[in-house]
Amino acid sequence: MDRYQEAIAASKVISDDVAVAEAVSKIMEKAAENATPEVYQFLFSSIDLTTLSTEDSVKSVARFTQRVNDFDNDYPQYKNVAAICVYSNFAEVVKTHLDVEGVDVAVVAAGFPSSQTFEAVKVADVALAVEAGADEVDIVLNMGLFLDEDYEDLCDEIIELKHTAKHAKLKVILETGALKTAENIKKASVLSMYSGADFIKTSTGKIYSGASLEAAYVMCQCIKEYFETSGRKVGFKASGGVRTAEEAVAYYTIVKEVLGEEWLNHDLFRIGASSLANNLLGAMEGKEVKYF
Repeated sequence: MDRYQEAIAASKVISDDVAVAEAVSKIMEKAAENATPEVYQFLFSSIDLTTLSTEDSVKSVARFTQRVNDFDNDYPQYKNVAAICVYSNFAEVVKTHLDVEGVDVAVVAAGFPSSQTFEAVKVADVALAVEAGADEVDIVLNMGLFLDEDYEDLCDEIIELKHTAKHAKLKVILETGALKTAENIKKASVLSMYSGADFIKTSTGKIYSGASLEAAYVMCQCIKEYFETSGRKVGFKASGGVRTAEEAVAYYTIVKEVLGEEWLNHDLFRIGASSLANNLLGAMEGKEVKYF
């Protein structure tokens, strides 16, 4: 076996789909106790507030950013979102218009959402985004290389993009809806962390089905195992179809039960969302809110 196969083989994370589903079901028995105002506020402040539309423009992204600025004045009792996430070509727009502190500039890059383009194009995209002000870069795992089991080229690509991102956090989107099985999700998680990913993320929300609790469970188990063997903490991000406060609490519960309280901070836990922000804000306010 090469070193990539060895890394996968060394993992003891359970990847039987039935066993994973049973474990998730048991954890969800504890979810109700986490449906509290404090957890809602934490989840809101963990959001990567996202606009990824074909109709995005300089003006629309500037307005989107201004809404985040306004939030500090309109809801001073709450912490703001963790980041604004946009297409890479809008990094400078967000950077220019963002006035509040503590909110990062995040981008999707490198052939998002399919990861199907030349590696040189991916490298250039990430480099330009970081130069324009991106603090975080979300890329998609090269599914073609993964399915061909060309793990060396797959990992080399992630390593190169991590190097290109420099100081920026690199989040690797596994596209768990395409991976389908717990075994594949485990392999993709191990290889991404092995290659230097700062976060592993469930989905793009664009092509395949979005986040699932089962995928989150496997990913968090892999993160836990990786930390125990390497000493390096990798973050988890749920994205794609997380729309309600109840769904967000479910992912919070997975992270809390598998990784523990030390992962419940913005450096290690994020939720990618658009409509979720209003739903969580409504839960915090006790009434329907349409702010973003």
